Amino acid sequence: MQVENNDIDTSLTDLKPDEWKKRLMAQAEENGMHQELGKRHFATFIDQKSTLLVTFETMQGIRSLSETAQPFGFDLVKSKGWSHLCIISDGDTWFRSPRIYGFFDQLVDDGFFEEFDTVVFYGAGPCGYAAAAFSVASPGAIVVAVQPQATLDPRMTEWDDRFPKMRRTSFTDRYGYAPDMLDAAERAFVFYDPRQELDAMHATLFERENVTRLRMPGMGGALQTRLVEMELLYRILILAGYSKLTEQAFYQLYRVRRHSGTYLRALLARLDADDRPYLQAQVCRNVLSRMGGPKFRRKLESLEKRAEAGEFRLPPPCK
Repeated sequence: MQVENNDIDTSLTDLKPDEWKKRLMAQAEENGMHQELGKRHFATFIDQKSTLLVTFETMQGIRSLSETAQPFGFDLVKSKGWSHLCIISDGDTWFRSPRIYGFFDQLVDDGFFEEFDTVVFYGAGPCGYAAAAFSVASPGAIVVAVQPQATLDPRMTEWDDRFPKMRRTSFTDRYGYAPDMLDAAERAFVFYDPRQELDAMHATLFERENVTRLRMPGMGGALQTRLVEMELLYRILILAGYSKLTEQAFYQLYRVRRHSGTYLRALLARLDADDRPYLQAQVCRNVLSRMGGPKFRRKLESLEKRAEAGEFRLPPPCK
């Protein structure tokens, strides 16, 4: 098929799925390579500088989260000149496929990862599982995993009932138990909301000397989306690519949540559920002093009426 413009700056929005895939693979072929990996997976590679970003993504996630309908790594290819290997699935598969195992085996045999000075693996949810699991192919890599599952082997995680269709999928053969696959990584960072019980239980399984678990309480079950909304995801990956991602560096960046409407509304709802009117009033006043917002103004007015009725004392006004 002839494609008029395969430049990675060309947006792929508004294309039907089959056409989108063809155009994406054509862009990759023009700038590196692509490879089919069975019916539900394929890989694209953009060959540029000596920092390699390896991302695991779904077709659906790429098309819904990216303004250009391109993989996450393409923005870093464009802005930083990094190389980018993307393994893409049709739906959530956890990338449990012999074709993918063979693909990574071949990359190892070819010394592919040895050509790069720095390798960063990234994924979220099922893709976060894959980023951790397949990072073993590149010893010394840095891994960034958002809400990853450790395994879906029912003998280990029978408490996780979210993915019943995956119960018969093997997580005990090659590249299986993600936490063990991190042993060769230089550093790994696991992002999770401790109030999401099942995510937190998986995060606990990743406890290792070279793993830093980064808590994001109150951010809910879609952390990757929240990180994109707060414009944090690319900054995190850039820090990882320069070997500067640390717990302290992340939490300095994470202060931006104070300006996130999603986070602040979730915080207010949490305090409401816990019946903490004093703290709710403090939050409302703080938000209104910095950002405004009708929801917070209405809530503060309601709290003031409750205080007038003697239910609790309001905090003193901010100076």
